[in-house]
Amino acid sequence: MKAEIPRTRFGSRGRPEESRAAILQAAIREFSREGVAGARTDAIARAARVNKALLYYYFKDKEALYGAVLDEVFGGLTATVMNVLSRDLPPRKKILAYAGAHFDYVASHPSYPRIVQSEMMRASRGSGAQLERVANQYFRPLFGKISELLKAGQVTGEFRHVDPLQFIPTMIAVIVFYFTNAPVMRVMTGTDPLAPERVAQRRAAVLDFISAALFRQADGTEGESE
Repeated sequence: MKAEIPRTRFGSRGRPEESRAAILQAAIREFSREGVAGARTDAIARAARVNKALLYYYFKDKEALYGAVLDEVFGGLTATVMNVLSRDLPPRKKILAYAGAHFDYVASHPSYPRIVQSEMMRASRGSGAQLERVANQYFRPLFGKISELLKAGQVTGEFRHVDPLQFIPTMIAVIVFYFTNAPVMRVMTGTDPLAPERVAQRRAAVLDFISAALFRQADGTEGESE
């Protein structure tokens, strides 16, 4: 009878999936606070409660770990909003469902916008390999889907004519900027902009703003909000 070969046990308590997920979540927090240059793998390993050898088992270096963080951030968002954009809904309802889903995703992951902002700044300094990959894998398909929706709403007369190259970045900025600007809002107002009631108020304002900017009324005039 052949002796059973014992399996190598990676990760804490022999749970490699949990260890990898813990490393990834710790990396998201570290990169969102410190950026790529300032992030330290030893700090990530400590926060994830693993040793650095295990971290490098899953991710060969800091750049590979950062790439996995970007995939977690953009992959999760894309999967969420693409599911909404694939629903059989009239254009008005679909664009608001998309905007609401995008807002809710960012609200549930408030550190993500800081990672996105950091990556944009990094790319502007010439380190754009990750951004190019992310743009092709996530941004381009999403932009195409929203562009199709805008065109469909224009054909039915529900949307006024807008240039997707201008409207889509503006719409995303309206959704996301509140969260990147939260520290400033906290200082200015003396209140927590990420408190549930504040976030709910902002969500309603975002949907109202998009409606006013995009929707036509039944008589063909613009600016109706639902």
